[in-house]
Amino acid sequence: MVTPSIVIALLADRMFGEMTRFHPLVGFGRLANWVEDRSRRLAQVPASASVVPSAGRQRVAGAFAWAFLVIMPTALMVVLHAALNVWVAMLVDVIVLYFCLGGRSLAEHARAVARPIYTGDLEGARKQLSRIVSRDTEHLDSQSVIKATIESVLENGSDAVLAPLFWFVVAGAPGVLCYRLCNTLDAMWGYRNDRYLHYGRTAARMDDVLNWLPARCCALSYALAGRLSVALRCWHSQAPMWDSPNAGPVMAAGAGALGLVLGGPARYNNVLRRRPLLGEGTQPQLDDIEGAIGLLRRATGIWVAVIVVCECVIWYLTFTMILPLFWASIWA
Repeated sequence: MVTPSIVIALLADRMFGEMTRFHPLVGFGRLANWVEDRSRRLAQVPASASVVPSAGRQRVAGAFAWAFLVIMPTALMVVLHAALNVWVAMLVDVIVLYFCLGGRSLAEHARAVARPIYTGDLEGARKQLSRIVSRDTEHLDSQSVIKATIESVLENGSDAVLAPLFWFVVAGAPGVLCYRLCNTLDAMWGYRNDRYLHYGRTAARMDDVLNWLPARCCALSYALAGRLSVALRCWHSQAPMWDSPNAGPVMAAGAGALGLVLGGPARYNNVLRRRPLLGEGTQPQLDDIEGAIGLLRRATGIWVAVIVVCECVIWYLTFTMILPLFWASIWA
Protein backbone atom coordinates (compact mmCIF):
# COMPACT_ATOMS: atom_id res chain seq x y z
CA MET A 1 0.00 0.00 0.00
CA VAL A 2 1.27 3.46 -0.92
CA THR A 3 -1.26 5.51 1.06
CA PRO A 4 0.39 5.15 4.52
CA SER A 5 3.79 6.08 3.10
CA ILE A 6 2.34 9.15 1.35
CA VAL A 7 0.45 10.35 4.41
CA ILE A 8 3.44 9.91 6.72
CA ALA A 9 5.82 11.63 4.28
CA LEU A 10 3.43 14.57 3.77
CA LEU A 11 2.99 14.96 7.53
CA ALA A 12 6.76 14.84 8.02
CA ASP A 13 7.24 17.50 5.35
CA ARG A 14 4.53 19.65 6.96
CA MET A 15 6.05 19.29 10.44
CA PHE A 16 9.77 19.43 9.74
CA GLY A 17 10.21 20.85 6.23
CA GLU A 18 13.52 20.42 4.45
CA MET A 19 16.68 19.62 6.36
CA THR A 20 18.78 22.76 6.70
CA ARG A 21 21.99 20.74 6.92
CA PHE A 22 23.15 17.55 5.23
CA HIS A 23 20.25 17.40 2.79
CA PRO A 24 20.92 14.62 0.24
CA LEU A 25 20.03 16.87 -2.70
CA VAL A 26 22.71 19.34 -1.64
CA GLY A 27 25.26 16.55 -1.82
CA PHE A 28 23.81 15.48 -5.15
CA GLY A 29 24.23 19.01 -6.48
CA ARG A 30 27.90 18.96 -5.55
CA LEU A 31 28.32 15.58 -7.21
CA ALA A 32 26.59 16.92 -10.31
CA ASN A 33 29.03 19.82 -10.51
CA TRP A 34 31.96 17.40 -10.25
CA VAL A 35 30.51 15.08 -12.90
CA GLU A 36 29.87 18.04 -15.20
CA ASP A 37 33.47 19.17 -14.87
CA ARG A 38 34.83 15.67 -15.51
CA SER A 39 32.51 14.96 -18.44
CA ARG A 40 33.43 18.26 -20.10
CA ARG A 41 37.11 17.49 -19.71
CA LEU A 42 36.81 13.94 -21.02
CA ALA A 43 34.77 15.11 -24.00
CA GLN A 44 36.98 18.18 -24.42
CA VAL A 45 34.09 20.59 -24.03
CA PRO A 46 35.23 23.10 -21.40
CA ALA A 47 32.68 25.55 -20.00
CA SER A 48 34.61 28.49 -21.44
CA ALA A 49 36.96 28.24 -24.38
CA SER A 50 38.20 30.40 -27.20
CA VAL A 51 36.97 27.81 -29.71
CA VAL A 52 33.36 26.73 -29.21
CA PRO A 53 33.10 22.90 -29.18
CA SER A 54 30.63 21.20 -31.47
CA ALA A 55 27.02 21.05 -30.38
CA GLY A 56 26.96 17.29 -30.88
CA ARG A 57 29.91 16.70 -28.60
CA GLN A 58 28.37 18.86 -25.90
CA ARG A 59 25.08 16.97 -26.13
CA VAL A 60 26.83 13.60 -25.86
CA ALA A 61 28.79 14.74 -22.81
CA GLY A 62 25.62 16.06 -21.17
CA ALA A 63 23.69 12.88 -21.98
CA PHE A 64 26.33 10.63 -20.43
CA ALA A 65 26.54 12.85 -17.34
CA TRP A 66 22.73 12.77 -16.98
CA ALA A 67 22.63 8.98 -17.35
CA PHE A 68 25.35 8.50 -14.74
CA LEU A 69 23.64 10.79 -12.23
CA VAL A 70 20.04 9.60 -12.75
CA ILE A 71 19.94 6.07 -14.12
CA MET A 72 22.59 4.57 -11.85
CA PRO A 73 21.09 5.79 -8.53
CA THR A 74 17.63 4.74 -9.71
CA ALA A 75 18.88 1.26 -10.61
CA LEU A 76 20.59 0.94 -7.23
CA MET A 77 17.33 1.95 -5.51
CA VAL A 78 15.46 -0.73 -7.47
CA VAL A 79 17.93 -3.40 -6.35
CA LEU A 80 17.88 -2.19 -2.74
CA HIS A 81 14.10 -2.03 -2.63
CA ALA A 82 13.77 -5.57 -3.99
CA ALA A 83 16.17 -6.92 -1.35
CA LEU A 84 14.32 -5.47 1.65
CA ASN A 85 11.42 -6.97 3.53
CA VAL A 86 8.09 -5.23 3.27
CA TRP A 87 8.32 -3.17 6.47
CA VAL A 88 11.85 -1.94 5.87
CA ALA A 89 10.91 -1.16 2.28
CA MET A 90 7.98 0.93 3.53
CA LEU A 91 10.35 2.85 5.83
CA VAL A 92 12.67 3.50 2.89
CA ASP A 93 9.66 4.67 0.85
CA VAL A 94 8.73 7.21 3.52
CA ILE A 95 12.28 8.51 3.87
CA VAL A 96 12.89 8.84 0.13
CA LEU A 97 9.53 10.52 -0.50
CA TYR A 98 10.05 12.90 2.42
CA PHE A 99 13.38 14.04 1.02
CA CYS A 100 11.81 14.52 -2.42
CA LEU A 101 8.95 16.72 -1.19
CA GLY A 102 9.26 20.48 -0.76
CA GLY A 103 5.80 21.72 0.17
CA ARG A 104 6.65 23.40 3.45
CA SER A 105 9.86 24.87 2.06
CA LEU A 106 7.94 26.37 -0.86
CA ALA A 107 5.39 27.95 1.48
CA GLU A 108 8.13 29.31 3.73
CA HIS A 109 9.96 30.90 0.80
CA ALA A 110 6.74 32.50 -0.44
CA ARG A 111 5.91 33.89 3.00
CA ALA A 112 9.48 35.17 3.33
CA VAL A 113 8.72 37.39 0.31
CA ALA A 114 5.37 38.51 1.72
CA ARG A 115 6.62 39.57 5.17
CA PRO A 116 8.87 42.45 3.99
CA ILE A 117 6.07 43.77 1.78
CA TYR A 118 3.78 43.97 4.82
CA THR A 119 6.35 46.24 6.50
CA GLY A 120 7.09 48.29 3.38
CA ASP A 121 10.53 46.76 2.83
CA LEU A 122 10.36 46.32 -0.94
CA GLU A 123 14.12 45.82 -1.26
CA GLY A 124 13.98 42.98 1.26
CA ALA A 125 11.10 41.41 -0.66
CA ARG A 126 13.08 41.61 -3.90
CA LYS A 127 16.03 39.90 -2.23
CA GLN A 128 13.85 37.08 -0.92
CA LEU A 129 12.19 36.69 -4.31
CA SER A 130 15.57 36.34 -6.05
CA ARG A 131 16.06 33.10 -4.11
CA ILE A 132 13.09 31.35 -5.73
CA VAL A 133 12.88 32.80 -9.27
CA SER A 134 15.36 33.16 -12.12
CA ARG A 135 14.07 36.51 -13.43
CA ASP A 136 15.69 39.86 -12.62
CA THR A 137 14.19 41.28 -9.43
CA GLU A 138 16.16 44.49 -8.84
CA HIS A 139 13.60 46.89 -10.33
CA LEU A 140 10.30 45.12 -9.66
CA ASP A 141 7.52 47.04 -7.96
CA SER A 142 5.53 45.46 -5.13
CA GLN A 143 2.77 44.09 -7.36
CA SER A 144 5.31 42.52 -9.71
CA VAL A 145 7.01 40.89 -6.72
CA ILE A 146 3.66 39.51 -5.55
CA LYS A 147 2.84 38.23 -9.03
CA ALA A 148 6.21 36.50 -9.41
CA THR A 149 5.82 34.86 -5.99
CA ILE A 150 2.39 33.46 -6.85
CA GLU A 151 3.69 32.17 -10.19
CA SER A 152 6.53 30.43 -8.35
CA VAL A 153 4.13 28.78 -5.88
CA LEU A 154 1.91 27.50 -8.69
CA GLU A 155 4.71 26.20 -10.92
CA ASN A 156 6.86 24.73 -8.14
CA GLY A 157 3.79 23.24 -6.51
CA SER A 158 3.82 20.76 -9.37
CA ASP A 159 7.58 20.14 -9.31
CA ALA A 160 8.02 19.98 -5.52
CA VAL A 161 4.81 18.31 -4.34
CA LEU A 162 2.42 16.85 -6.87
CA ALA A 163 4.83 15.39 -9.43
CA PRO A 164 6.81 13.55 -6.71
CA LEU A 165 3.53 12.07 -5.44
CA PHE A 166 2.64 11.02 -8.99
CA TRP A 167 5.91 9.18 -9.58
CA PHE A 168 5.81 7.61 -6.13
CA VAL A 169 2.39 6.13 -6.89
CA VAL A 170 3.58 4.93 -10.31
CA ALA A 171 6.96 3.45 -9.37
CA GLY A 172 7.52 3.78 -5.62
CA ALA A 173 10.80 5.00 -4.16
CA PRO A 174 12.80 4.37 -7.38
CA GLY A 175 10.27 6.38 -9.38
CA VAL A 176 10.23 9.43 -7.13
CA LEU A 177 14.02 9.32 -6.76
CA CYS A 178 14.44 9.25 -10.55
CA TYR A 179 12.07 12.18 -10.93
CA ARG A 180 13.69 14.32 -8.23
CA LEU A 181 17.22 13.76 -9.55
CA CYS A 182 16.08 14.56 -13.09
CA ASN A 183 14.26 17.69 -11.90
CA THR A 184 17.33 18.82 -9.95
CA LEU A 185 19.57 18.45 -13.00
CA ASP A 186 17.11 20.44 -15.08
CA ALA A 187 17.28 23.23 -12.48
CA MET A 188 21.08 23.15 -12.74
CA TRP A 189 21.64 22.53 -16.44
CA GLY A 190 18.38 23.34 -18.21
CA TYR A 191 19.28 26.89 -19.28
CA ARG A 192 19.25 28.27 -22.79
CA ASN A 193 22.60 30.00 -22.56
CA ASP A 194 26.00 29.40 -24.12
CA ARG A 195 27.11 27.09 -21.31
CA TYR A 196 24.11 24.77 -21.18
CA LEU A 197 22.16 25.17 -24.45
CA HIS A 198 23.59 21.90 -25.79
CA TYR A 199 25.17 20.31 -22.72
CA GLY A 200 21.91 20.52 -20.75
CA ARG A 201 19.66 19.39 -23.62
CA THR A 202 19.12 15.88 -22.23
CA ALA A 203 18.40 17.16 -18.71
CA ALA A 204 15.83 19.65 -20.00
CA ARG A 205 14.13 17.21 -22.38
CA MET A 206 13.90 14.39 -19.84
CA ASP A 207 12.44 16.76 -17.27
CA ASP A 208 9.81 17.77 -19.83
CA VAL A 209 8.97 14.12 -20.45
CA LEU A 210 8.70 13.18 -16.77
CA ASN A 211 6.60 16.26 -16.01
CA TRP A 212 4.19 16.04 -18.94
CA LEU A 213 1.45 13.96 -17.32
CA PRO A 214 1.97 15.13 -13.70
CA ALA A 215 1.73 18.77 -14.84
CA ARG A 216 -1.63 18.17 -16.47
CA CYS A 217 -2.88 16.28 -13.43
CA CYS A 218 -1.70 19.24 -11.36
CA ALA A 219 -3.56 21.69 -13.61
CA LEU A 220 -6.74 19.63 -13.26
CA SER A 221 -6.39 19.49 -9.47
CA TYR A 222 -5.87 23.27 -9.32
CA ALA A 223 -9.09 23.66 -11.30
CA LEU A 224 -10.98 21.31 -8.97
CA ALA A 225 -9.60 23.14 -5.93
CA GLY A 226 -10.58 26.60 -7.20
CA ARG A 227 -12.76 28.18 -9.88
CA LEU A 228 -13.28 25.14 -12.07
CA SER A 229 -14.81 26.60 -15.24
CA VAL A 230 -12.48 29.61 -15.34
CA ALA A 231 -9.41 27.46 -14.73
CA LEU A 232 -10.34 25.01 -17.48
CA ARG A 233 -11.04 27.83 -19.93
CA CYS A 234 -7.69 29.52 -19.20
CA TRP A 235 -5.87 26.19 -19.47
CA HIS A 236 -7.40 25.50 -22.88
CA SER A 237 -6.91 28.95 -24.40
CA GLN A 238 -3.74 30.30 -22.74
CA ALA A 239 -1.44 27.36 -21.98
CA PRO A 240 -0.46 26.74 -25.64
CA MET A 241 0.96 30.29 -25.82
CA TRP A 242 3.38 29.71 -22.91
CA ASP A 243 6.95 28.76 -23.83
CA SER A 244 7.08 25.78 -21.45
CA PRO A 245 4.84 22.83 -22.38
CA ASN A 246 4.36 21.90 -18.72
CA ALA A 247 4.44 25.22 -16.87
CA GLY A 248 1.80 26.63 -19.23
CA PRO A 249 -1.08 24.35 -18.17
CA VAL A 250 -0.10 24.53 -14.49
CA MET A 251 0.15 28.31 -14.32
CA ALA A 252 -2.81 29.06 -16.58
CA ALA A 253 -5.11 26.72 -14.63
CA GLY A 254 -3.73 27.98 -11.32
CA ALA A 255 -4.24 31.61 -12.24
CA GLY A 256 -7.78 30.91 -13.41
CA ALA A 257 -8.54 28.90 -10.27
CA LEU A 258 -7.45 31.86 -8.14
CA GLY A 259 -9.29 34.41 -10.28
CA LEU A 260 -6.07 36.34 -10.93
CA VAL A 261 -4.16 37.75 -13.90
CA LEU A 262 -0.57 36.52 -13.95
CA GLY A 263 2.18 36.31 -16.55
CA GLY A 264 3.06 39.29 -18.72
CA PRO A 265 6.50 40.70 -19.61
CA ALA A 266 9.45 39.82 -17.36
CA ARG A 267 13.17 40.50 -17.55
CA TYR A 268 15.71 37.64 -17.50
CA ASN A 269 19.44 38.41 -17.55
CA ASN A 270 18.63 41.98 -18.60
CA VAL A 271 16.61 40.74 -21.58
CA LEU A 272 12.89 41.52 -21.65
CA ARG A 273 10.74 38.51 -22.50
CA ARG A 274 7.23 39.08 -23.86
CA ARG A 275 5.26 36.50 -21.94
CA PRO A 276 1.48 36.19 -22.50
CA LEU A 277 -1.02 36.94 -19.78
CA LEU A 278 -2.43 34.00 -17.84
CA GLY A 279 -5.72 33.65 -15.99
CA GLU A 280 -8.51 36.17 -15.73
CA GLY A 281 -9.90 38.34 -12.98
CA THR A 282 -8.12 40.86 -10.76
CA GLN A 283 -4.52 41.87 -10.34
CA PRO A 284 -2.82 39.92 -7.52
CA GLN A 285 -2.69 41.44 -4.05
CA LEU A 286 -0.54 40.51 -1.07
CA ASP A 287 -3.11 38.17 0.47
CA ASP A 288 -3.20 36.19 -2.77
CA ILE A 289 0.19 34.70 -1.93
CA GLU A 290 -1.45 32.88 0.95
CA GLY A 291 -4.32 32.04 -1.40
CA ALA A 292 -1.89 30.31 -3.78
CA ILE A 293 -0.42 28.29 -0.91
CA GLY A 294 -3.94 27.29 0.10
CA LEU A 295 -4.77 26.26 -3.47
CA LEU A 296 -1.73 23.97 -3.54
CA ARG A 297 -2.72 22.39 -0.24
CA ARG A 298 -6.28 21.77 -1.42
CA ALA A 299 -4.95 20.24 -4.63
CA THR A 300 -2.66 17.99 -2.59
CA GLY A 301 -5.65 16.92 -0.51
CA ILE A 302 -7.52 16.04 -3.69
CA TRP A 303 -4.61 13.87 -4.83
CA VAL A 304 -4.45 12.04 -1.49
CA ALA A 305 -8.20 11.45 -1.55
CA VAL A 306 -8.07 10.06 -5.10
CA ILE A 307 -5.15 7.79 -4.21
CA VAL A 308 -6.98 6.47 -1.16
CA VAL A 309 -10.15 5.76 -3.16
CA CYS A 310 -8.24 4.04 -5.97
CA GLU A 311 -6.30 1.89 -3.53
CA CYS A 312 -9.46 0.90 -1.67
CA VAL A 313 -11.11 -0.09 -4.96
CA ILE A 314 -8.07 -2.18 -5.90
CA TRP A 315 -8.09 -3.97 -2.55
CA TYR A 316 -11.84 -4.52 -2.77
CA LEU A 317 -11.59 -6.04 -6.25
CA THR A 318 -8.65 -8.16 -5.14
CA PHE A 319 -10.50 -9.72 -2.21
CA THR A 320 -13.93 -10.05 -3.82
CA MET A 321 -13.07 -11.12 -7.37
CA ILE A 322 -9.43 -12.00 -8.01
CA LEU A 323 -8.73 -14.13 -4.93
CA PRO A 324 -11.92 -16.22 -5.26
CA LEU A 325 -11.08 -16.90 -8.90
CA PHE A 326 -7.53 -17.82 -7.91
CA TRP A 327 -8.66 -20.32 -5.25
CA ALA A 328 -11.34 -21.71 -7.57
CA SER A 329 -8.72 -22.40 -10.23
CA ILE A 330 -6.57 -24.24 -7.69
CA TRP A 331 -9.34 -26.48 -6.37
CA ALA A 332 -10.96 -27.08 -9.74
